Amino acid sequence: MLNYVSMKDFAKDNDLTVLVGEEYLDSKRVYVSDISRPGLELTGYFDYYPHERIQLFGMTEISFANQLTPDERLEVFTKMCTESTPVFLISRDLTPPKELVEAAEKNKMPVLISKLPTTRLSSVITDYLDYKLAERQSIHGVLVEIYGTGILLTGNSGIGKSETALELVQRGHRLIADDRVDVFQQDEKTIVGEAPSILKHLLEIRGIGIVDVMNLFGVGAVRQSTPVSLIINLENWDPKASYDRLGSADDYQTIFDVDVPKMTIPVKVGRNLSIIIEVAAMNFRAKNLGFDATKVFENQLTELIEQNKQNNQGDANS
Repeated sequence: MLNYVSMKDFAKDNDLTVLVGEEYLDSKRVYVSDISRPGLELTGYFDYYPHERIQLFGMTEISFANQLTPDERLEVFTKMCTESTPVFLISRDLTPPKELVEAAEKNKMPVLISKLPTTRLSSVITDYLDYKLAERQSIHGVLVEIYGTGILLTGNSGIGKSETALELVQRGHRLIADDRVDVFQQDEKTIVGEAPSILKHLLEIRGIGIVDVMNLFGVGAVRQSTPVSLIINLENWDPKASYDRLGSADDYQTIFDVDVPKMTIPVKVGRNLSIIIEVAAMNFRAKNLGFDATKVFENQLTELIEQNKQNNQGDANS
């Protein structure tokens, strides 16, 4: 888990131009995903100054600053240059006041420029920082995307997760991660999974070794990340165990604060796991769209029972 983002990576990943302070980019870091648009600070109000945030200047802030006297501007911008302030960010390719540049240079503060409009830039960098700073945990399993649905395969080592994933890739689906899946919470309802950098695009097949899925099957066979929509736990068939035969059981696994739907599929000689998992993914999508085969069966069963009752009553009355 990253607990900070350096301004060097921030500038590179977001295609930002360095106006001044390039030599300080690596040492300047941000630890929070919130950003600040310093309107009140420009008026001289510093009772609550979120100095630890990226300071974003748009047309409104620059226009207001230009109405201040040079001495006022220099005083305000100098106060904003705290040791923990990561960077001054200017949107829309605007030209910042020279006092801003002067204060930044004097206090070893980087100044970055973006071509994006302010609102768009704010959204982009917030999403970027949310992704980079999100708390992560590792889950032993294989993550694949089947018909746009992220399926996390779990189960004991040697159960056949990687082999099943390989067959799913051959059937046109995509691999995200094998053996270890890094997950993080994107929002209140979404868990996203991705591969650790060292394992990207790689599958381990016992007896063969490491397989590079992208090189063998093409770029369409892999994906960097995907929301985890369903967890399928593979376990060895136990004749004494009771397995869900109708699909009416609701089971979940909690990851961070999100309850992710989960099902268990028994592994037995002769069962084609890849096709079963493919159908499970399609059935899961159908349920989310309102087409529930279990409910259809239950409704038909209820109708049949009711019809038999009526027929039996009719026979008794005749």
